[in-house]
Amino acid sequence: MMSKNLLIIGLCFAVLFFGKTNASVQDNSSKQTKTLKQPPYLKAGDTVAIVAPSGILKNRSAEIEQAKTLLKSWGLYVIVGKHIFNQNNHFAGTDTERAEDFQMALDDPKIKAIWCARGGYGAVRILDKLDYTKFKNKPKWVIGYSDITALHNQVHNLGFESLHAMMCTSLQDDAESIKETISTFKTALFGSTLAYTLQGSKYNKIGSVSAPIVGGNLSLLYSMLGSNTSIDTSGKILFIEEIGEYEYSIDRMLQSLKRAGYFTNCKGVIIGDVSKIRKNTTLWGSPVQQLILDALAEYNFPIAFNMPAGHEKDNRALILGRTIDMKVDKNQSSIVFKN
Repeated sequence: MMSKNLLIIGLCFAVLFFGKTNASVQDNSSKQTKTLKQPPYLKAGDTVAIVAPSGILKNRSAEIEQAKTLLKSWGLYVIVGKHIFNQNNHFAGTDTERAEDFQMALDDPKIKAIWCARGGYGAVRILDKLDYTKFKNKPKWVIGYSDITALHNQVHNLGFESLHAMMCTSLQDDAESIKETISTFKTALFGSTLAYTLQGSKYNKIGSVSAPIVGGNLSLLYSMLGSNTSIDTSGKILFIEEIGEYEYSIDRMLQSLKRAGYFTNCKGVIIGDVSKIRKNTTLWGSPVQQLILDALAEYNFPIAFNMPAGHEKDNRALILGRTIDMKVDKNQSSIVFKN
């Protein structure tokens, strides 16, 4: 009798335990994609802060002056971080100095956008020094690309949109050669509609989807894995761009993202510029486009190549966290941001 009672108790415990576990898994898989908050668009008379959270700005004062002139031509006021031209080995000042400038821009209620002077490397070193308390009450646009992906991730996880767009050092190029880069930056900043028609590609994986766009530089997304600034791509379209990597390194990063579940519930992928690919003594054996398709072969979502965004002169603005309508075909693709 005692054995029978123990058996019944054991079976009841198993049902309760495993039933609860399965319910928990189901709840996690059914999370709804949260709509991110939009910082106010800019208007004439607003103030933009230029700060340098990453690489050194040695001999780059001309570009900063050009950036100030550009913003003023749009009717904006400019504040420049007091440490912007500091030098600390690889960085534009110490971690504390760079964080101080960024914190000033986050906290000052007059500042409506934070424009990063350049990327390089270093933003990750200040992430845990930043306090977003005042930012949450008065959000503002964080602007940049490349290494600034670390900050985009942080802002995204706080629940706010940000702007993947040109930086001050982009103005080293002739204005005519970066006309679309500048134009789309202004369009996004002042709230006009962003819409792009992309050149077709035989590597495109056709399909249509409407979902928020997230992402940025592949190396930075990869380096955020396992931290609280790794982003959740469930129900979202992932944008990636890269520069100066070996093909095997690109594959390794994609495989790591895949193993971390980045693509499991992803709705689509947009490939920006993957440029200046380094040559290894052992050739990869296929173009980088095919490498990407092979890495993502098991997924059914659409993949669009040839988005002009990244480390090339034609670097068009993307509002990260904003829902887009994406249609992908072999002949062309379209991306329309919803207002």
